[in-house]
Amino acid sequence: MTQEDPSRGSRSRLRKWLGIKDEERGGEAELDASSDGPRDLTARDIWLPAKRRMLNRVSEFLIDHDLEVMPRTLGIAYDCVTNANPKLSQAILERSELGLPITLAWLEQTTREHEGESAAEQLNTLMSRLEESLNEFALTAGSARSATSEYGAALQQHVDDLEQVSKAGVVITELATLARAMVSRTREIEQELNASHTRVESLQQNLEEARRVADEDHLTGLPNRRAFELLFDKELALAQASGESLSVAFVDIDHFKRVNDTHGHAAGDRVLKVVAETLDRISDSRCHVARHGGEEFAVLFRALTPEKAYKRLDAAREEISERRLVNRATDMPFGRVTFSGGIADVFAYPGKSEALRAADEALYAAKESGRNRILLAGQEPPPMQDAA
Repeated sequence: MTQEDPSRGSRSRLRKWLGIKDEERGGEAELDASSDGPRDLTARDIWLPAKRRMLNRVSEFLIDHDLEVMPRTLGIAYDCVTNANPKLSQAILERSELGLPITLAWLEQTTREHEGESAAEQLNTLMSRLEESLNEFALTAGSARSATSEYGAALQQHVDDLEQVSKAGVVITELATLARAMVSRTREIEQELNASHTRVESLQQNLEEARRVADEDHLTGLPNRRAFELLFDKELALAQASGESLSVAFVDIDHFKRVNDTHGHAAGDRVLKVVAETLDRISDSRCHVARHGGEEFAVLFRALTPEKAYKRLDAAREEISERRLVNRATDMPFGRVTFSGGIADVFAYPGKSEALRAADEALYAAKESGRNRILLAGQEPPPMQDAA
């Protein structure tokens, strides 16, 4: 009886995992023409099936989300199926769970936001390191200045004492001359340290300005999304420590695309500024407004219940909806500009992410039920009517 080759079983299992068909299973012949046994696997045998599986997954992603085949969508699909961009993958998963479509426009906006976040995170890390180095140098320079000043004062006293000796002789005279030179050099070093300290203070001021710019939305002057995330963490810690309420809201301008399409992006920017200014008027030391991205804003309310936060935010909604804005460039009215919003009680959910998702879902419900309204998370929307 012929003994079976023990390596054949492992090769068979490897071929099965790679998707290579065995001759025994009716596939194409895997025997080398010049050998009676199975041939060794080549590099192509290994990477070709894996490549096919990857292409299948990419194509399934595009088909499932009804996306056109183009370089941009192929790149996004590849990042998602390989998890090369975890934040984008998570955003797609969350949006799919809400039953919302994955469109090219949404993908590009989300990708830009995540790329912007990544760049901002790197910038913040670099600025933090620079700030630490500058602070350390300032402390060291300050200590050196103090020591140099004390040392110079002591040397000057020794020089004065030596010069008081009337019969000191040549040796003492030379010592006095050397000491005077040391005093002169010490004062030069002290001046150099003073100049360095001035430069450090200037660099620290520039760094603080750079940090402010990095945290600010350039169009509206409000904190940007990165700054909002930091504010959220800070306010959450303060509310937990003091036992205060904490509510979070998302606000989105209604039919903003129509404004851009009709009046142009410059006019759309002016509408964004007007809404931002209106929302900013409700902010204080415990209420923070930020531009979250596009035409969406985020608001934090500490020490306010969701019901009280609703009243404050709804007052801003009424104020903007009663205004009649006109495009000054064309004298053409914008029509009624309104926004919708959703509010969630942060402590009613297991964590920060769940509270943000609840506020976003309440915003979506407000949009679906007619716009120009604020809804609390979990609140049943009123009957459908297009209010905007």
